[in-house]
Amino acid sequence: MADAATDTAETAPKDEPPRGPLRLPARAARALVLAAVFTCAACGLVYELALVALGSYLVGNSVTQASIVLSVMVFAMGVGSLAAKPLQRFPIVAFAVVEGALALLGGLSVLALYAAFAWLNLYVPALVVVAFAVGALIGAEIPLLMTLLQRIRRQDAGSAVADLFAADYVGALIGGLAFPFFLLPLFGHIKGALLVGAVNAVAGIAVVLWLFRRQIRRGARAALWTGMAVVLAVLGGTYALADRFEVSARQVLYRDPIALAERTPYQEIVITKKVALSGRPDLRLFLNGDLQFSSVDEYRYHESLVHPAMAGTRGNVLILGGGDGLALREVLRYPDVRSATLVELDPEMIRLARTYKEIAGLNGRAFDDPRARTVNADAFSWLRTVSQRYDSIIVDMPDPDDVATAKLYSVEFYGLVKRALAPGGRMVVQSGSPYFAPRSFWCIEKTIREAGLATVPYHVDVPSFGDWGYVLATPTGTPPELELASALPGGLRFLDADVLRSATVFGKDLRHRDVEANTLVHPRLVEYENDEWKDA
Repeated sequence: MADAATDTAETAPKDEPPRGPLRLPARAARALVLAAVFTCAACGLVYELALVALGSYLVGNSVTQASIVLSVMVFAMGVGSLAAKPLQRFPIVAFAVVEGALALLGGLSVLALYAAFAWLNLYVPALVVVAFAVGALIGAEIPLLMTLLQRIRRQDAGSAVADLFAADYVGALIGGLAFPFFLLPLFGHIKGALLVGAVNAVAGIAVVLWLFRRQIRRGARAALWTGMAVVLAVLGGTYALADRFEVSARQVLYRDPIALAERTPYQEIVITKKVALSGRPDLRLFLNGDLQFSSVDEYRYHESLVHPAMAGTRGNVLILGGGDGLALREVLRYPDVRSATLVELDPEMIRLARTYKEIAGLNGRAFDDPRARTVNADAFSWLRTVSQRYDSIIVDMPDPDDVATAKLYSVEFYGLVKRALAPGGRMVVQSGSPYFAPRSFWCIEKTIREAGLATVPYHVDVPSFGDWGYVLATPTGTPPELELASALPGGLRFLDADVLRSATVFGKDLRHRDVEANTLVHPRLVEYENDEWKDA
């Protein structure tokens, strides 16, 4: 087995000083370099996941975002590997420079893309450029690290590749788990990427420079240490200013002043508040940038959603989604409702609906009603296990602009809902805008019919949303009557029998029936949504 002394006898390239002895024995030196491989691989995967997650939050359509990031980065890694071939003549300096550049670019990538989205409206072009640059630098690491390992101890190619990729893949595993379970919850997108960039700089530059310091000219060594210090200073300074930047960038995305902003493991929750000259406040809730309600006219939306479904039997009511409690408020107006179960994925949304003063005031503190019960679960998975039957089911889910939410508008999902309906029960689904997204609206209606329910589509005007649609359905085979309960509770501000009579009439330009049903295997609704809302 060769040791560190053997390397001093090797002939160095003309542009490098003679190779001095390493600071550690060969076995320990190899372990240290492999540890650097492990750490750099973890950092590289975090950069990839951060770009995918940021696109999902800002743009939606997580499948498209993941495809763009991963395909561009994998291609760029190949380009980077080829570009690194001439750098193998001076691998120590080249690797240190590559790691410094990767730490700086990767660490700042999320912040730069957030700025491109908020101020420049150039998110997708910027994403491609950043993903390519980060991928090329990651690709350049492997051939340079292989050269460094061979400098420590000559080894046949197969064994060297096995050692290198073992460390690389294990590092990728750790990075992939650290991002969603540690970095994102504790530090958020921007600070998490900056922190990983700093780790990348220390692992990639400091370890190599310390181990091979006697094989680098003094001037080059000083320059590399200075460069690493500059990288860490930039990342550290940006970390200190990250919160201020995020507040400024987020405010650009919203018309009204932001009163609250939280990022949960499931979504970004933003509440804005504006007070008009008349003194009337306008409180708005946004989930991942999509408006959920405005306090000025939310009663129009929720009265139209809930009360047609409550015209039948209504002893036991199920609400899927609607974590703000506004649909629950309408359900609990009926004194003959014995129980109302609300299934919401994000427990933070329930907490805000209970404790945030303005939202709790809007929902009439509905969660404090003894008839109300909340379940924090994914509605699709929960329905697969439920055995109870419900007289009325209200589906108040976010718009299906990506695959994760589109499954809640699928034939399979509505089949589960049908199974949970009691005989003669009613289901209603918020179905988007038949004006801005007519194909999406009629796709939802057709999907419900494909699940074996008889449907009645209808729409009303909600000024904050525009023309907004719903689908009322029953499992009986006969379309339900669009009507209000005979014992309609008082206090309704918008809905009456005349409004409902006109709600079933759609203009000729809105009758887009040439659509296909949405299923888990073929999420066509995502295509319709993305195509129609991009021009809205």
